[in-house]
Amino acid sequence: MTLTTIDWIIIVGYFVTTIAVGLWFSRRAGKSLAEYFVSGRSLPWWVAGTSMVATTFAADTPLAVTGLIAKNGLAGNWVWWAFAMGGMVTVFVYARLWRRAEVMTDVELTEMRYSGKPAAALRGIRAVYVALIINPIIVGWVTGAMLTVLKSTVFSETGSTAAAADSIASDWGIILICLAVVGVYCSLSGLWGVAVTDMIQFFTAMIGCILLALIAVRHVGGMAALEQQVVERFGDDQAFRFLPSFTAEDPWMPLHVFCIFLLVQWWATWYPGAEPGGGGFVVQRMAACKDERHAVLATLWYQVAHYCLRPWPWLLVAFVALAIYPEVRENALSDSPTARADAGFAWVMRDLSPVGLRGLMLVTFAAAFMSTISTQMNWGASYLVRDVYQRFINPDADEHQLTRVSRWVSIFVLGTGAVAAYIMKDVDIDQIWKILLALGAGTGGVYMLRWFWWRINAWSEIVAMLGSLFFFLLFRSFLDIRDEELMFLVAGATIVAWLIATFLTAPTDQDRLLSFYRKVRPGGPGWKPVAELAPEVKTDRNLGLSLLAAALSAAIVYSVLPTVGCFLFGHYLKAFIGLTVSLVLTDCVVALMRRMGWGNVV
Repeated sequence: MTLTTIDWIIIVGYFVTTIAVGLWFSRRAGKSLAEYFVSGRSLPWWVAGTSMVATTFAADTPLAVTGLIAKNGLAGNWVWWAFAMGGMVTVFVYARLWRRAEVMTDVELTEMRYSGKPAAALRGIRAVYVALIINPIIVGWVTGAMLTVLKSTVFSETGSTAAAADSIASDWGIILICLAVVGVYCSLSGLWGVAVTDMIQFFTAMIGCILLALIAVRHVGGMAALEQQVVERFGDDQAFRFLPSFTAEDPWMPLHVFCIFLLVQWWATWYPGAEPGGGGFVVQRMAACKDERHAVLATLWYQVAHYCLRPWPWLLVAFVALAIYPEVRENALSDSPTARADAGFAWVMRDLSPVGLRGLMLVTFAAAFMSTISTQMNWGASYLVRDVYQRFINPDADEHQLTRVSRWVSIFVLGTGAVAAYIMKDVDIDQIWKILLALGAGTGGVYMLRWFWWRINAWSEIVAMLGSLFFFLLFRSFLDIRDEELMFLVAGATIVAWLIATFLTAPTDQDRLLSFYRKVRPGGPGWKPVAELAPEVKTDRNLGLSLLAAALSAAIVYSVLPTVGCFLFGHYLKAFIGLTVSLVLTDCVVALMRRMGWGNVV
């Protein structure tokens, strides 16, 4: 893919703007640790929410979606669509609780909720585990995806040009250049710069993907022709099924896998950006909001944009890749580690992008890449500074020392990600997703219940965290099963382990429970023994209605997704039915919110 002067102007203009934003906010970020990691708790909901969306729109996401469709059809996306239920529960139940806790990181909650040495050990271990194991994995797969895009586009020519490109743009060269650009503005500006640039990057990336989808669909003759070509190629319409075929002789997605996604995964599995009960960078953004109302609205906007606004441009390009590249489906079903189905998106970009759009599409992926890496860099550093350095190494450090350490630690976190990126550069993105889902299986339940059941203690979380790793390694070594089945088995074993640990160990100290209860004010019957000791606390009411509102909101997502698809492909009767269902569900949710006294939120 050859770049012209127009393409280079677009690319250079984007990078100059991004670095300028980082420099603009550098002075403000240096004032305090709170300014650096949670923007002084002053972000409006639309900035915080869009920052969440941009973070999950990474360079890997369009590629992974292409790989999922190539292997399992449209229904393959239930691996991440299933999390909409957990996301809506976070909106209606947990967002206010997290904002009241006023933590800077989610693991900081452990010493607020639990007591003694186990709580301190859990905080330190969890911080290191997330910052130096989980975070580099995320940085690694996102950077690997960016590498795939670059090698499939600007470095894909043959002949002497390719030889020169190979000599100059080695794997490490590409990785280090990409990460260095992010490192400059992120280390200087803290979360303020990350959040503001996230907004720029999100809208840039969306515009690029929409334009590519329009051009790709036009290339194959329009929506009807696209549908016809894919159906003719594979002999049926399984590629376009929102729900998997339960009657096909050779289903692209087995029924039991779909049931695991929809009924188990969203509440049982910890996954970055979709943690049951909230966690990670989502909590960081909620903590950075002005107040509870802004935290709720930010999280709601994130869920709506994440599931309803972003997917279809990616999906259309993936369908085009399925139509014009026969090897995409073959690679998806191959066991060869070099068979990359997820590169189909980049091939469409390389072969169909005209002058101008080529530069914009590279900026699109750069924006998606940078929005995620900057968050992972800032978020990962927050654990090491707040939960390790300030908590255990130098508790008397002043704000100047903390912000200086934060900048150096941010660079260190980025370095660990660079190493992981090189190791993971040849692994399919959707496979990494599924492995990480299995690795965190079984921990979700304890993260949700710790807010509503006083008996959960530090050992519950410790056993859940270590148990999921142990059972993952055990089952993966001795069982030859799908990743989804592995996740289900690991989740079941881990849940049993942490429940046993909960009842075999002493509960959290009563004074700590009372302090947490008075500060966070969680409702529900699970706090009854503590509530009797603090009758003056006015807790959240209508927990049941909040859960119902969450379920109906998830149903809105699951009705809007196929409705948009039906409209795009000209199935207007189905689109009208879906739109009607979505509007009725929306009215029900608004009525529930008013009944719960949430009028000041909406």
